[in-house]
Amino acid sequence: MLTLSSGLSYTDCNGTTRRNFLKAGALGLGGLSLADLLAARTKAAEAGRPVKSTSVVWLWLGGGPTHIETFDPKMTAPTEYRSVTGETTTNIPGVTIGGYFNETAQVADKMAFVRSFAHTNSGHGGGTHYVMTGYDNRTIDNGGLPSRPSIGSIASKVRGPNNTSTGIPTYVRLANIGADGPAFLGPAYAPFDPNGQARKNMNLETKVERFDDRRELLGSLDKFRRDTDSHGLMNGLDAFEQQAFQMLLGNSSDAFNVEKEKESTRQLYGKDQLAQQMLVARRLVEAGCGFVTVNYGGWDMHGTIEQSMKRRVPALDHAIASFITDVAGRGMSEDVLLVISGEFGRTPRINRNAGRDHWAPLSTLALAGGNFRMGQVVGESMSKADVPKSNPIRPQDLMATIFQHLGLDPKTQFVNQAGRPVFVLEQGQTIAELA
Repeated sequence: MLTLSSGLSYTDCNGTTRRNFLKAGALGLGGLSLADLLAARTKAAEAGRPVKSTSVVWLWLGGGPTHIETFDPKMTAPTEYRSVTGETTTNIPGVTIGGYFNETAQVADKMAFVRSFAHTNSGHGGGTHYVMTGYDNRTIDNGGLPSRPSIGSIASKVRGPNNTSTGIPTYVRLANIGADGPAFLGPAYAPFDPNGQARKNMNLETKVERFDDRRELLGSLDKFRRDTDSHGLMNGLDAFEQQAFQMLLGNSSDAFNVEKEKESTRQLYGKDQLAQQMLVARRLVEAGCGFVTVNYGGWDMHGTIEQSMKRRVPALDHAIASFITDVAGRGMSEDVLLVISGEFGRTPRINRNAGRDHWAPLSTLALAGGNFRMGQVVGESMSKADVPKSNPIRPQDLMATIFQHLGLDPKTQFVNQAGRPVFVLEQGQTIAELA
């Protein structure tokens, strides 16, 4: 942890940061802590590149959700393999999903359930890195650092850290996920984290007029830059604080405040924390945010999986259905892609503790929205739900799908930490191509 002379604190985790260092509530020139607030628009805007008005909301089920009790119940398998929570009939003819997903079943026609999503890393950190970045990294669970940027950070790099029309950050995380950062792209493209003090400071009472004395402000900023250049942090801080500044001058910070949502919509979501986060996610993408992650953990169910699912699923079920219903009702379904996944699946056979263990060879994945055909099952698992039977979908295929939705060039290259240009996507095909 570095504490700068101006009062900023900064935590470096391989180029990522919690942006709780924002001191937006104390913007008086005397206690200034913002750097280069009046910087030019992002590189993407300066270059005049068009940016699609599409977004991704990634609902991350941290811990490794069971694919069997979620979206592939396999009730024809032997008792020790099939879903211990039974199955729920959906509104897609002949398609069932796991027990307790009663509300999700009613919006299944707006979803695609991928039953052949698989990779090869059954470690929590390694599996997360694989799915979040499209690349395996065997060092993660032994203290290694992320070697590839997350898809959200790639979107931020290509589109620019802020929406140039609304000022909303391109990439926002509503809860921390491993390997969700920028890696060698640098801290400027880390996810904006609205938690903690930064979130409180978004509810500003400070008036825009306080920024009127631009020359004095820039003079103070120059001094701040000189004081902090020796720490090598300015590139990242500049981008973070540009985000804060653009948000403060506009109304984009309102997107984080569900109290500004109309009552009927708030009632649709209810008061559960996950549903509230999904409502924030919808407000963010409506305001121009390109990539939002929501982490709903607690899926590492090595024992008593039936009871654990009974506790964990209802909030998830309601949040999924509310979000899909809301987005569809607003005519946003083609513009917003919902991704539901975790780092891996669970062992197909129930263990002696009535739970399931880590299992990367088959994983949970569901999609909703985007310009893809919904109301379908993609791929098939073997009879005991252990490996794909057809159409294996890999992390880079999911990555290619997201790239297509966001309008990102699959041939995009960046310079890595060794100074070499690398493709961020090497061999993936979209799920639509593989379906």
